[in-house]
Amino acid sequence: MKPELNTYNYNMSTTQPIIGKEFPARVIPLIQKVKRSIEIIVYNWYWYPNEPGISIQRFNNEIINVAKRNIIVKAIAQPEKTCQILNQNGIETREPISKKTIHTKLMLIDREIVIVGSHNYTKNAFFLNEEVSIITNDKETIDRLKEYFDNLWSL
Repeated sequence: MKPELNTYNYNMSTTQPIIGKEFPARVIPLIQKVKRSIEIIVYNWYWYPNEPGISIQRFNNEIINVAKRNIIVKAIAQPEKTCQILNQNGIETREPISKKTIHTKLMLIDREIVIVGSHNYTKNAFFLNEEVSIITNDKETIDRLKEYFDNLWSL
């Protein structure tokens, strides 16, 4: 039996794949349990206010709910419209500023879990595309990706 990351059981390091449409079902429960912070880098993040029941919009709303609980949420994201919505809801955002394209899709939760892979935060990524990401609580991986986030945040 695989150890489940969504139980916040950190006695052993685990890495698991998130394939295709599994992303919201695997990640939303982790977002709901966040205690301290979420740090995000995502290439494309879209908002679907006219479709509140779809999984991407439920995901979006859970991120907003975290900020409403006074938990730190930072995001390096685009497009500007999404950043405006996030900012209006207490989330500090920055648009990617680099000579290179920042094509990263990364979420750090409480510096204890990291999700990294190909999933943008879009309807296509959640429903149509062939996507794969991994979720891990490996400390060395988290530490390196936290440093990566901090470096991009400081640009």
